[in-house]
Amino acid sequence: MLWTSFFAILGGLVLLVWGADRFVTGAAATARNLGVSPLIIGLTIVGFGTSAPEMLVSAMAAWAGNPGIAMGNAIGSNITNIGLVLGVTALITPLSVHSATLRREFPVLFAVMLLTLLLLLDGDLSRLDGIILLGGFGLMVYWLVGLGLRERACDPVVQTCDPMQQEFADEIPSDMSNGRALFWVALGLLILLLSSRLLVWGAVNVAHYFGVSDLIIGLTIIAIGTSLPELAASITGALKGEHDIAIGNVLGSNMFNLLAVLGLPGLIHPMTTPDGVMSRDFPVMVGFTVLLFIFAYGLRGPGHIKRLEGGVLLAGFVAYMGLLYYASTQ
Repeated sequence: MLWTSFFAILGGLVLLVWGADRFVTGAAATARNLGVSPLIIGLTIVGFGTSAPEMLVSAMAAWAGNPGIAMGNAIGSNITNIGLVLGVTALITPLSVHSATLRREFPVLFAVMLLTLLLLLDGDLSRLDGIILLGGFGLMVYWLVGLGLRERACDPVVQTCDPMQQEFADEIPSDMSNGRALFWVALGLLILLLSSRLLVWGAVNVAHYFGVSDLIIGLTIIAIGTSLPELAASITGALKGEHDIAIGNVLGSNMFNLLAVLGLPGLIHPMTTPDGVMSRDFPVMVGFTVLLFIFAYGLRGPGHIKRLEGGVLLAGFVAYMGLLYYASTQ
């Protein structure tokens, strides 16, 4: 039974990554065929697609009566995105930040974290909290579309375009028919649904076997696994010189995680905030976000995440994993 659960986790993670990639590819191609701006596609569809594994896993976990996995997945994925994803990416190739869009996203991310903190301070994630978070998610998507529409009128000849505009344009398939694109959307979504259910089933079994809390499983195995699409996208983008996309994927995903990934379990299965979330995990998430802001914002020009900063982020992530291991053995 235990080995079956481990294989379910491994198979679920592999299928999640593949399904998310197919879903994003199909959705982005469909939107491009309909004349949607590459920046809008990148900020919304691509951001949604890379967060789709977290959303579906959290929804499935809450539906199955394991909301601790859902909350651990939301907060743990944000920590993993910064500490592991950007840490490893910066070690491979130092990152530069030129996009004004990213500088606008940083304050919004802090506002989203503040909203989440205020909702969780009472010790519960209620259905009303879930509705508020999902409402915030809708407002965020509306805001991102507005950013994309304003940048759409830029003039690349005089270099007034946001660099992310061209980076997204280079990444979105331009020769895919609508029929093929919609096929990948449907297949990707189906694979995401099935693989998320498989992953949750395996993770719950492993947690029960070892006597580990659902929260710890969500913060570790599930969070790392569902962040693999962000890791692949960030490394690929960085190696192509698309540094703004690499960081933008993480910022967008972290906002989506707090608003949608945490909002869904609140709506489906309200719960009491597990022990350790507000005293350990949430402060760690805020700390990593502040570090990223300091490294990447660039007050007097382009920001930089060099190999030293990447090493600091990765070391912090490893230390956090050690802290969770210690907590699980007590």
